[in-house]
Amino acid sequence: MGSTRKIKAVKILEILKKYSDEDNPLSTNQIIERLASEGIKAERKAIYDDIKLLNKGGYEIMCRREKSNLYYVMDRSFQMPELKILLDAVQAATFVTEKKTKELVKKIADLAGENKAKLLKENIVCFNTLKHSNEYIYYNVDTIDRCILNKKKVSFLYFDYGLDCQKIYRKDKERYIVNPIALIFSEDNYYLIAYIDKYDDICHFRVDRMEKVEEEKEDIVVSESIKGFNIHKHKKEVFFMFKGELTRVKILAHNEIINVIVDKFGEKVRMQKHDDDHVVITADVQISPTFYAWCFTFGSKLKILSPEKVIDELKRRALEAVKTYS
Repeated sequence: MGSTRKIKAVKILEILKKYSDEDNPLSTNQIIERLASEGIKAERKAIYDDIKLLNKGGYEIMCRREKSNLYYVMDRSFQMPELKILLDAVQAATFVTEKKTKELVKKIADLAGENKAKLLKENIVCFNTLKHSNEYIYYNVDTIDRCILNKKKVSFLYFDYGLDCQKIYRKDKERYIVNPIALIFSEDNYYLIAYIDKYDDICHFRVDRMEKVEEEKEDIVVSESIKGFNIHKHKKEVFFMFKGELTRVKILAHNEIINVIVDKFGEKVRMQKHDDDHVVITADVQISPTFYAWCFTFGSKLKILSPEKVIDELKRRALEAVKTYS
């Protein structure tokens, strides 16, 4: 008898979570009908007693007293604005395939309960996003994550795209075997940050360009060169996940692009007023072709002040671009 009552109470909680909210409460009769559809008989008094038991156990089931009692669940893991943010993130993420996007949208929306799930789905923002087609990315992420947790090396095939988008495998389709450090989401893509024994260096790999990802039996090698590696600091230093020589640069930036500077380097970036229209930023960056491309993006609103070798290389690339269009 006791176990039957517990099962009934759990079913009542499930029904209220799925079908009720503050705008759509369920009457006692509606709860009894839902239970009956699942083969569970219940009387009105038993419903009252079970809901009291659930509230006593810490579940927040609200009661609105009208002609008959109306019940709904207030306490949910996520609020509507939080679920909306999650839905928009899934819609906008390029690495989430079309098929997986539909699956995740349904799962996230259903967390709000049946009634509000409809509202969420009806108000989805349609982003102009080109979705990847590699369905294996989810399995890749799962395997890599397991390797990191188990402190095991990970191996995989890695490819680029050629003409007609055919796959061109690097290293003549020989497997990469690396020490995984972390998975990072950057510029709409997932990257594996890994240490390679042979080069005693850190490399980045696009997870959507990996195939046949497997956990190796060999333990991760903890190198002295990666001890104290800070993933958050690393992400600020690199541009579009291209590595380069770590260099401290001084940048003269127009006030109009301060928001962009803060987005890239964070709110604690070293910034000093230069004049009424400009600030000087000091930051550690990894100098790469994508860093120079980033500098060119802002035209006269951004100028490198030091070091000289970075300025000289920026000038060389500018002249090279002029020659291309001469």
